Amino acid sequence: MKTIFLFLTTFFSVTIAISQTEMNTEVIDDKGNAKLLGPINKEGLQNNTYKDWFNKNYNDYIVNEKLVETFKDSLKDYKIKVFLGTWCGDSKQEVPRFYNVLETANFNLDNLEVIALDNEKTHYKQGPNGEEKGYNIHRVPTFIFYKDNKEVSRIVEHPVETLERDIEKIVTNQRYTFNYIAANYIQYLLAEKTIEELQNEEKILVAQLSEFVKGSRELNTLGYVYLRAKNYEKAIYTFKLNTLIFPYKHNVYDSLGEAYFENKNYLEATKNYNKVLELNPEDENALDMLKKIKLVTKE
Repeated sequence: MKTIFLFLTTFFSVTIAISQTEMNTEVIDDKGNAKLLGPINKEGLQNNTYKDWFNKNYNDYIVNEKLVETFKDSLKDYKIKVFLGTWCGDSKQEVPRFYNVLETANFNLDNLEVIALDNEKTHYKQGPNGEEKGYNIHRVPTFIFYKDNKEVSRIVEHPVETLERDIEKIVTNQRYTFNYIAANYIQYLLAEKTIEELQNEEKILVAQLSEFVKGSRELNTLGYVYLRAKNYEKAIYTFKLNTLIFPYKHNVYDSLGEAYFENKNYLEATKNYNKVLELNPEDENALDMLKKIKLVTKE
């Protein structure tokens, strides 16, 4: 399984550029909930709408100052790009803590860029101006570390150990494997190869991923990132791969059925919703979707 480990050292080569666009843009969704979108900073996270959770999680986090001392000088050579959602529980927890660690390390916040992504179905984990494109974001928060304008590593959704320990490993060149490596690997493969090429390697790929994937939700989440962006081919491939890794889980067939339905392939959608019912005969969503398919195909 050396392939995925090799991926860790060769995947990321995206260069970083600090954008000069409007900061701390707030929008109100249809339900009356406020959220920030696009480039933001600490001041935006401390305004009246967000300050309660930001300040609490910032102040409640006890930074390991002794550990920070071991990497604070090395950290100065890095730039960091953060993608978060002000609607996301993990972002609300980890981003304030991350600011606390950086400020304890006297990190220059001019070298920190923070982008807030959307949670609307039509813009799922997307920025208002496509700020997420090219960065392989499928979980928030994601903290990306750059040195000499090249990505070195990232912390995905939450630290593997603690923020301080993860940062130490990243900036002092220790071995570090971030969360959801399987999903990131699939993103990399889909950017580098055609789906036809990947299908020829399917058995090997399934065997590799089975060792690293963190349950069926890992690729499922990635599949929905593609689906909400209307990239049906990649969404269907990702969901289908998930069914090969987790053939006994009804939810993976439900997601694949949804992708086929949205792509108007009602025959394949029907097959997958029927598979859901084989595994979970009382699944209400599958039953409802099969009724919907019958109505659509009669029109």
